[in-house]
This record gives sequence, C-alpha cells and structure tokens, in this order.
Amino acid sequence: MLLSLETIRDAALDALALLLPVECAGCGAPDRAVCADCRAALQPEPSGRRLPDGTPVFSGLDYEGAARSVILAFKEQGRAELARVLAPALAAAVVEAGAVLDLAGAEVVAVPGSRRARRRRGFDPVPTLVVRAGLDRALVFAPARPHTAQKTLSIDERARNLDGVFEVAASVAGRRFLLVDDVVTTGATLSAAAGALRSAGAEVVAAAVVASTPKLFGPSVVAPRERPAAFP
Repeated sequence: MLLSLETIRDAALDALALLLPVECAGCGAPDRAVCADCRAALQPEPSGRRLPDGTPVFSGLDYEGAARSVILAFKEQGRAELARVLAPALAAAVVEAGAVLDLAGAEVVAVPGSRRARRRRGFDPVPTLVVRAGLDRALVFAPARPHTAQKTLSIDERARNLDGVFEVAASVAGRRFLLVDDVVTTGATLSAAAGALRSAGAEVVAAAVVASTPKLFGPSVVAPRERPAAFP
C-alpha cells in the first residue's frame, strides 16, 4: 500500500518528537511544535475591521487561545519554525482583503521591526511570515527606531510611543500598499506605519494581520464586496 506524503511526514515528526521532545506552543502538551488540536484551532476564519484612523484591516484569526499562545511563542521564544502554522492565517487575511477591496497594483509592505528586536529574536517575525505566506514584499521602510514595547503601555501611550518610529527609506509617492503585521490590538502600530507611508505620498489601501484582538478592537464591520453599503 502506498503511503501519502502527509502520512510519511506525520510519521517522521512523531519519530523526531521521541528523539527531541518538544512542547506544543499552543497548549504546552508534550507533542510536536503544534499539536493536532491546536493546528485545528489555527484554521483561518478571516474577518475585517477598521483601524481608528479608518484604514480597513483584515485578520485571519482572533488573538486568543491557541492562536495567541503560538504567536507569543513565535515572537518571544524565538521559535521561527512556527511561521509554518501561522502563515496561512496571514495569507487568508490578504485573500479576504482582495475579496472586499480593489487591491490592483497594491504592494505588500511589512511593518518593520527594530534592529534590537531582530538581534534579540534572531529573525524578523513579520517578514518571515510574509515569505512563508508566499507573498512578495516591497522594501520601503528603514528599521524601526528604538521604542518601548507596546504591550506595557496604555492605549494613549502607545500612540505617543510610536511618534517618529517609522521612517520611509524609498520613493513611494503614487504607489499603493497593503500593510501587513502579525497582530493588531489597539491599531496604534499599524496606524503609525500607515501614517508614515501616507506622509511620503503613498496610498495605504488596507492592512492584513495574522490575528486581531476582538475584545479590544470591536466586532467585525467589513462586509464582502457584494455588500458595499456595510463598508462605506
């Protein structure tokens, strides 16, 4: 009997887990990098909202449960291998944006991290996700200037903390962009990056992220293109 590639891959991962035990990034169970239950919880369910500045933002997952745990492990524990299970959510968010908005000619641009964060992690999370999602990325930002970690700040402090952090280092006048990031909570980071692009003459059509925080960011307000009245 011939075995499928998926069966062979799963068997290989099971064997590797015996040699190099690892905890699931989603639930902590002794298993693979992400167990079957948590992989199921990471199946994208795209939704759309608006940033406080009015920019449409699309996410593949809600930032809670297994999704939140896996994203934190990816970013804070340097587990770059988790990009494989998170990238489909970003790809789904981009597809959803294209189903709602006209993205013709829009280039994907990642919110930049700082040099210090890259040194600490050993990689850049957002560009890594973009590559894993199979997206081409425009290089227009300089590395972000040093700033306090957003998670320690209030909503008002987050906006002030990002003042002048993002610098456009390429000619972007007249170009259209889809801005991508890993997570949106208050929207301060995406709004600051979008503001830098717009100040340089670019159009930011929308943003796409792996996950968004429903409780902080509110319910879905973006409807498919065939119902434009719900998306003025």
